[in-house]
Amino acid sequence: MPKLKNKPPKYAKLKNYAVVYFQGKTHYLGLYGSPESKTAYARFVAESRVDPIFAPPQEGEKITVADLVAAFLSHVKPTLDASTFGHYRTLIADFLLKLYGNDTAVDDFKPRCLKLVRSEMIESKRFCRDSINKYTRRIVNIFGWGVSEELVQPNTELALKAVKPLPKGYPGTYDNPEREEVADEIVRRTLPFMPLTLAAMVQVQRLTGMRPSEVCKMRVGDIDMKRVPELWYYVPESHKTEEHIGKKAIPLSKFEQALIAPYLVGKKSDAAVFSPRTAMEERNAERRASRKTKISPSQAARNAARAKKTTPRYAEFYNKHTYRKGIEYAIAKGNKTLPEAEKIPHWFPYQIRHAAGTAAETMSGGGLDKAQALLGHKTANVTKRYAHGQLAIAEEMARSRANPFENPPKTPSE
Repeated sequence: MPKLKNKPPKYAKLKNYAVVYFQGKTHYLGLYGSPESKTAYARFVAESRVDPIFAPPQEGEKITVADLVAAFLSHVKPTLDASTFGHYRTLIADFLLKLYGNDTAVDDFKPRCLKLVRSEMIESKRFCRDSINKYTRRIVNIFGWGVSEELVQPNTELALKAVKPLPKGYPGTYDNPEREEVADEIVRRTLPFMPLTLAAMVQVQRLTGMRPSEVCKMRVGDIDMKRVPELWYYVPESHKTEEHIGKKAIPLSKFEQALIAPYLVGKKSDAAVFSPRTAMEERNAERRASRKTKISPSQAARNAARAKKTTPRYAEFYNKHTYRKGIEYAIAKGNKTLPEAEKIPHWFPYQIRHAAGTAAETMSGGGLDKAQALLGHKTANVTKRYAHGQLAIAEEMARSRANPFENPPKTPSE
């Protein structure tokens, strides 16, 4: 059975010698603890990383579906965010391995097996049709990765790719309703219950029509302040349509500049503009200011212990999930104090983008061209066709932009 773990071998001791145990063999490096043995170990680890650890199976050995997915998860874990990795774990544990695990060889996983896994997802009622199609593609991608590592025969992947996506109206499936924009008034009523960092993010996204991921990953070094006198430009490191139009530049008007400027001070170029760490500092400061009792000695001790820790408690950047959770928390916080008639309805970040597109299309002198320039196009052909004109339209809109949130309401306590 081949070793399926992407993990460097250990520096071990055998009598007086330093050794490495690798793929069933013992490799001697020299006297244990000597500089020469440590140099040899570093060279061995480097070479083992160049040569695939996922050795192809020998004749007569069987790679199971469980072996394949374990190797795949080990491979992708360092490169995937926690949420996406969690989706893979859920898909694999709850559906794929539940039906086909240690007893099924990878090349015995046929299209009918994939369809059966998909049927389990349909019957669970946990996912809409689009999500089921996406998860089915992810299973095929796992087998495609296995082909690249010589763990799966190419014909196996080709056969799985022949399984067509579920069409709309497929029996037992459902589709989520179309996304609708959130009214500016609802957003305006939510802002007072957010930390200042999160409130600034929401307003910048609404004014520019960015995707949630774009506002989340904004870095200090991505802000260009010198291109023209009136405007700043946010140039994302990467974006969804980069392969079609190249680098994207988002013009920032005086309103966005005012919101962003306080979060640029004293930061390095690779630091997040809007950071969960800053938001939690703001939230904790608000709690301390409104505290009516003295801090207990035990709480003070816990605070001191946390202050000594070098590992940050919160991530440097928001992601689309923590961004959404922050908004949900603010809505719940507001609804605890608001009367029943004034409760804030649920909304989420992508609805802000839709609101920006609707406002651009319906504004005086607007139209579909302005909405497309603000949001970007859905197809590569349209994006290619209008890429050069988009920036000019977006610049014109930034210069004439109005801010719907200039006077957000105060919280009931104020």
